[in-house]
Amino acid sequence: MKLYDYERAPNPRRVRIFAAEKGIELEKVNIDLGTKQQMGDDYKAINSRISVPALELDDGTVICESVAICRYLDEIQPEPALFGTGAVGKANVEMWHRRMEIEGLQPVADSVRNTVEFFAGRALAGPHDFEQIPALAERGMKRVDIFYDTLNERLNESPFIAGDDYTIADIAALCAIDFARVLKKRIGEDQTALQRWHDTVSARPSAKA
Repeated sequence: MKLYDYERAPNPRRVRIFAAEKGIELEKVNIDLGTKQQMGDDYKAINSRISVPALELDDGTVICESVAICRYLDEIQPEPALFGTGAVGKANVEMWHRRMEIEGLQPVADSVRNTVEFFAGRALAGPHDFEQIPALAERGMKRVDIFYDTLNERLNESPFIAGDDYTIADIAALCAIDFARVLKKRIGEDQTALQRWHDTVSARPSAKA
């Protein structure tokens, strides 16, 4: 299996961490977003949305979108159960994971893509061009602050985001927080539960994948 990857982007990192937790080895093919390699015809033939990650299976099937890739990896290697176990457990993980995407990854992405000069004219990932909207970045920065406060409150009552076990929700949150460094957003000194959690998940070998 080949993972079309870019080391600095948060969504490919979600897949790398997930695969590492599963013990799945992936051949990584770097797509240099810095030089806009994803817009070339060669990569367009693999993923017409010109985004990473994309997973190419041995039979040539291509799966795009980070969570879809993780779902596939989970099917071929069910343990550890990073999407939860049982009806309630799976629903709980899905709930928290979705919140990490909407309340964490999305506002960080909005802030980065609507402020960083490199993304001028490319404020949304994908095949269509969009101009930056500074107001979205301003709103995104406020939402990141709320996200950190919400996580700190949650982690005062739970060792991991979805409960007692490490899951895909923790992976999404870690990638969001680490990517927010581009915005100079750091965990606050008073957010001790969030810092404890971040230290714990960052120490896992998979975090370096």
